[in-house]
Formats: sequence, C-alpha cells, structure tokens
Amino acid sequence: MNILTFDIEDWFHVLDNDLTKTSSEWKNMEVRIHDNMELIFSILEKNNQKATFFCLGWIAEKYPEIIREIDNRGYEIGSHTRMHQLSYSQTPKEFKLDVSHSINSLEDLTGKKVRSFRSPGFSITENNKWTFEILHELGIEIDCSIFPANRAHGGFPTYGTSEPSILKFNGCTLKEFPINTYKLLGKDVVFSGGGYFRIFPLSVIKYLNSKSPYVMSYLHPRDFDKNQPMIPGLSKFRQFKSYVGLSGAQKKLEAWLNAYDFIDINEADRKIEWGNVKSIEI
Repeated sequence: MNILTFDIEDWFHVLDNDLTKTSSEWKNMEVRIHDNMELIFSILEKNNQKATFFCLGWIAEKYPEIIREIDNRGYEIGSHTRMHQLSYSQTPKEFKLDVSHSINSLEDLTGKKVRSFRSPGFSITENNKWTFEILHELGIEIDCSIFPANRAHGGFPTYGTSEPSILKFNGCTLKEFPINTYKLLGKDVVFSGGGYFRIFPLSVIKYLNSKSPYVMSYLHPRDFDKNQPMIPGLSKFRQFKSYVGLSGAQKKLEAWLNAYDFIDINEADRKIEWGNVKSIEI
C-alpha cells in the first residue's frame, strides 16, 4: 500500500527558525504557493493520481481559493494546524485553539468534515501525547503524525510499528498512519518524503519502496520549486537539507508515481481491515 500526501504550506514555513517563525515574518515573504500548487495539480492530473492534502489553516484564511481548488478537483483535505508550530512547543490550550481554527477554516470553505490530521514536523512525541486526546475531542478520526524513529523534532521511536495501527491513549482511539521506516544496517531509514525524498536517488527510493509493504509519502509544494529564495537564518546543514535535489524532484516524483500505484488516505482507510491491525496503547 502506497499513500500519496502533501503538506500545504509555503516555502518559508520552516520549523526551528526564529526569522520565519510567525505570521509577522511571513507577511514580508514572497508568495510562491499558487504556482507551486499549479505544478502539483498538473503532475497529479497527468498521472491520473489522487492524493490527500494536509492544509494549514493560515493558507485557508489568506488564500481560500487554494483550498477551494483542492476540493473542487476532488482531493481529500486534512488539517496541518493553523500556524505551523511545533506541537510540543504549545500548551494544550494553544494546541487545541490552533487545530480547532484550522479545522473550522477548512470545513467552512469546503462544507466537508475534516477527518485527518498531521502535526508540523511530526512533532508529537512521548512528551505531548495529550495531543491525541484533543484531536479526538475535535473530531479527528485519522492521525498521520507519528514518526516512529529518532529525528530532529523528536520523533516517537517507542511507538513500535511503522505500519497502520490503532492508537489508544486515555480512552481515546484514533486510526494511525505513521511514517514508514526501513531497517538498513541496523538503522531505521526514512525515504518517502521531504528532504529524504530529494536526497535519495530514484533507484534507492524504488528499491526501498519495493521492499516496503506500506509507504506513507509526505511532500511539500516547496520540494519542487528550484527557484525559491534562500530562507534566512538557516545553518549550512539546514540549507543543504532544504535545497538539495530541488531541480530533479518533479521528474523523480513522476517516475515514482509511474513505477508504483498510489492511493489517498481515504481509500487506504477503506481498504484496511482495522480489526486485524495492531492496537497500540501509548
């Protein structure tokens, strides 16, 4: 099972960077989201491909036409929070307000229930599991925030599986679609999204995909924008991670879509026999 998803944010929505942290800085940045979305739409249309779009509430408020276009084209929409902040940096009250605003903005534009959620930077960890209670309270049924390995924004290496599962916490139950990992030389390797997708050669991605019964992709409009400006305030290492492989990413994605069959989260949810998957109490 291969699932295609996009996190809908602009090129400056990076994490852990004081110079691009809030909307006060964003208002001074060049707007590139429209052209990048048109490119994504053209790729999907060319390949007759469905996808799930996790959208920022901030994008919905500032550019409602983007959300309407995603919906009009028949794509599934989920929440990516409103203001793209690390979830573990927020209080429960702040997180609930942020996600609630996002859900309301998206539902008001589409008239459809938002069922799925992804946290920015996969920033739900052992230390903020309370987020799942709030997601359940807000009507979220499907979560895609678990990164079951170590990473810069924490990760959740103790989750125990990198395949679809039932997540249980304090009496709340969610369907969980974590990021997939592949065990290589004793380490959990991620290849299916963001900088990993841009860094790895297509041959490696295809090889790891062929060995993986479940793949959850996570791509961004900026991953295909080779002409985007340099984000201010990034270290040399983060500049590399953010800009490597941009020029070849479009062809790589099209080749990946041609090599394997992808579905969106809605179809994946229908295909999975949830009574037979692993249930995990966290």
